[in-house]
Amino acid sequence: MDIETAYNDWSSTYDQDRNLTRDLDQQVTRAAFRNQRYNNTLELGCGTGKNTELLSNISKTVHALDFSEGMIQQARQKLVSENVRFTRTDLTRPWPAEDAGHDLIICNLVLEHIEDLSFIFSEAFRCLQKYGWFYVSELHPFRQYQGGKARFQRGESVTEVAAYMHHISQFLQAATSHQLKLESFNEHWHQDDEGKPPRLATFLFKKQ
Repeated sequence: MDIETAYNDWSSTYDQDRNLTRDLDQQVTRAAFRNQRYNNTLELGCGTGKNTELLSNISKTVHALDFSEGMIQQARQKLVSENVRFTRTDLTRPWPAEDAGHDLIICNLVLEHIEDLSFIFSEAFRCLQKYGWFYVSELHPFRQYQGGKARFQRGESVTEVAAYMHHISQFLQAATSHQLKLESFNEHWHQDDEGKPPRLATFLFKKQ
């Protein structure tokens, strides 16, 4: 099953399924941004809108992108706001966003499904205004080394969503190659992760 089909299938139960990575990502993102304010935010891979409501409260405008029509439909039902618009798009192709038009680009639990990090960071640089921020929250590669990946269950059947391995150094190299400076890096554990490797890695980059 390809990635788009998998997320279309998952969309109807994504918010209800037990998913510690999703829950931790939402918790970490809320803590990082609840006191921030932005003009124009570009959200990459909005999914069912789990972080879009927060972004709509801290931004004048939010443009939320995702390539799964099923996920976007869930997000639209969840959030009706004049300052948010949703667009179905493939993030591996040029984004439907203006040059230097955003002071925040945010990407949560998306890049494990994209092979070419260089293109993502190139587009982020293009779409960010000077001194704009690029926030990335991803499944920690330590978890990937152990076989961790996005998956969901239908009855007795488990679907694993195809993923690519990205090491921490690859994120940093892609950022440096596209004039995005690392401002902070953190690792995060869910409360049920005692004695286990970190579940999430978060990066905050700034356009120079």
